Amino acid sequence: MRKGQRKEKNPGEKGELSSQKVIYRVSAVSITLNVLLAAFKFVAGILGNSAAMVSDAVHSASDVAGTVLVIIGAHLSGKAPDREHPYGHERMECVVSTLLADILFFVGALIGYHGLMKILHPESIAVPTLLPLAAALISIGTKEGLYWYTILSARKINSVSLKAEAWHHRSDAMSSIGSFVGILGARLGYPVLDPLASVIIGVMIIKVSFDIFRETMDKMIDRKCDDEIIRKLQKEILSVEGVEHIDSLRTRQFGSRIYVDVEITMDGQLRLCEAHDTAEAVHRLLERENPEIKHCMVHVNPDTETEHGNAQPGGEKFQ
Repeated sequence: MRKGQRKEKNPGEKGELSSQKVIYRVSAVSITLNVLLAAFKFVAGILGNSAAMVSDAVHSASDVAGTVLVIIGAHLSGKAPDREHPYGHERMECVVSTLLADILFFVGALIGYHGLMKILHPESIAVPTLLPLAAALISIGTKEGLYWYTILSARKINSVSLKAEAWHHRSDAMSSIGSFVGILGARLGYPVLDPLASVIIGVMIIKVSFDIFRETMDKMIDRKCDDEIIRKLQKEILSVEGVEHIDSLRTRQFGSRIYVDVEITMDGQLRLCEAHDTAEAVHRLLERENPEIKHCMVHVNPDTETEHGNAQPGGEKFQ
């Protein structure tokens, strides 16, 4: 028997609106601070003769574009299922994360290129003033604070695009550290360290873009959930009275949500309605304890030992 055609709402569906509110709130804070920070760092970099700080400002500006994409992704992925998309639109969040990774890659490559050109033409390097050094310190504190604010919110609602945005903030904080070291070194008599910091910043940003892209692809190609989640599901399924064995448990990630397909063994002598009630109990338990589950399919296999007295053990599949 299969359970999948349910009229009552999945508990996870009830949280979609609140998840969007979290994303919008975090995004509003992020956009406001990033616009102010990017403008401040750009002015400090120009007035203070620091290529590293100008690169850092461009990175912060890319954060604004990334946050706008996160808002768009939250709006698109939160749409209700329709005739053409009966399973919903959650994967639009992955599409947005892919675009964000592309932006990061482009920004990193551009920053690295300009830094490399200054290293190859050292006559164009000027010694930075104290202004970009102060701007770097302010940026480090602000961006690290934004990272923790965003990543904690992302974990709370299991948002892949918000996680990508959090790592965007962290990469910006790390690039500001590189800027600080480069600017300080340039002021201490090693001017080449300023454009060298730009190159390092570019490489770090490119690395983050690849990390985001890889995680996003995992969610788009139906990668299974982490083993820890699978073990939790197994424990919950076996806690339901009447479930003798788990024959198969498959999971796949669908944007920020999860699909579950499980086959359980039950007493082959049970009446149909009794087996149905147990399968229903498994279904309800999994959805109640795991709001991230979007859809759960439960299939019941009769215990051949109780039915015929000569069971042939089957292979377990947990994915």
